[in-house]
Amino acid sequence: MAKVSPLMVLPPVIFAGLAVLFYVGMQRENPDELPSALQGKPAPAVEVTPLGDKKSFNDSDLRDGGVKLVNYWASWCAPCRVEHPHLEDLAEQGIEIYGVNYKDKPANALNFLKELGDPYAAIGADEKGRMALNWGVYGVPETYVIDGEGKIVLRFAGPITERVLENQILPAIEEAR
Repeated sequence: MAKVSPLMVLPPVIFAGLAVLFYVGMQRENPDELPSALQGKPAPAVEVTPLGDKKSFNDSDLRDGGVKLVNYWASWCAPCRVEHPHLEDLAEQGIEIYGVNYKDKPANALNFLKELGDPYAAIGADEKGRMALNWGVYGVPETYVIDGEGKIVLRFAGPITERVLENQILPAIEEAR
């Protein structure tokens, strides 16, 4: 009888382990969605600096009883340009949007808003990305739906498109109300 080498058993065991891992990963409802450990919890502290002469915001603004969005963006971010018209539409519908300009040059950020419009009720700069780190921001654009008590109802990473707006953002705003 031939002896079975441990090295001969290793490839099938590794293959079986990877197959199970892939199968479990594919069972997620939306594989593109990034999970957030903060969903359902109070929003972390607001730590922004003023951006030009724009109205800034703080923690109490996120806990004033109304539903709002916190949107991380930057002038150098191409997807931020894609989502911008949708943010303007939301603002026109009366949704308060608080902007966090992420690791950007103030002059570039202000020119971006001058060129495309300013949908933000208030805005601040996160020049070093410290606030974004505390919020678990993966990259820009990223948007959070916040309820009136300052609790995170939804985190959406990526640009807000028409489909995202209809299927995720607006239902989360309704849930937050």
